Amino acid sequence: MRSRRLVACLVVLAALVLPARAHAITNPQIPGLQVALKARGLYHGSIDGIAGPLTARAVRRFQRRAGLVVDGVAGPLTRGKLGRLGHPLFGHRHLLLRGSVGWDVSCLEFFLRAKGFRPGRIDGHYTRRTARAVRGYQRARHLVVDGIAGRQTLGSFGVLTVARHAAAPVHGRRTNVRASLTFWARHYHLRPPLVKALAWMESGFQPHIRSGAGAWGVMQVTPGTWSYVEMFLIGHRVPRTTDGNVRVGVAYLHELMRESHFRERRALAAYNQGPGSVRAHGVYAETRAFVADVVALERRFD
Repeated sequence: MRSRRLVACLVVLAALVLPARAHAITNPQIPGLQVALKARGLYHGSIDGIAGPLTARAVRRFQRRAGLVVDGVAGPLTRGKLGRLGHPLFGHRHLLLRGSVGWDVSCLEFFLRAKGFRPGRIDGHYTRRTARAVRGYQRARHLVVDGIAGRQTLGSFGVLTVARHAAAPVHGRRTNVRASLTFWARHYHLRPPLVKALAWMESGFQPHIRSGAGAWGVMQVTPGTWSYVEMFLIGHRVPRTTDGNVRVGVAYLHELMRESHFRERRALAAYNQGPGSVRAHGVYAETRAFVADVVALERRFD
């Protein structure tokens, strides 16, 4: 018990003094949302793929203007009201070519620019410049060079789309942190010892600690991750409670497990370091140490 208290104290201290980790810097759908909101004159930031306060604020402004429930979550009703640029989500169409318009085109343009190609303005319209950038990308990746973004080209970006269906209604009573961790682990088909070990490393099961980057709660969820999970994994607003924090963190871990083909260590590394950072830079030494500690703790919770 004394050793557990010591671990908890060290975890809390680390959360307060170490540089903040980017749990979810970029996700594959946010560029489409930002473009659609910018076209309405509501989003004034850069198209950066970050689900942060600027994006959420713009969503709420649009919902207010459109007479929708103002919750800051770009669910199906909100996306439908955004018109042609509000759909389809990236990955739902398997063929994009000149003349295509939509959310997924915006995401494609964003990915092309991030890879160093020049599709022109990121605006959701597949133009001649977009096709030229696609051909350049295809040539560099030794793909069929036709200027058309088909399955092979879209898949080569290494970007996995999130689950397409909103979560089903949830019933059950969670009376404390451990019960909440067990409940949501089983709900998302993850092993409770894994979820508890991650939560212990993140916060020592303490629901009120907050990092310098604004990550808070048992699962140390950042605002960007929370918005991402609400918009694309759960499909509705989640209460800012201890139980809600656990649900968001576990839903996000499940998505990372799916993206990593259920390789546990890879998913844990992405949770700690950020999936974009892991893809771009590999797993840092401090992240490997974090993952090893989670795996060791997992045996104690088993």
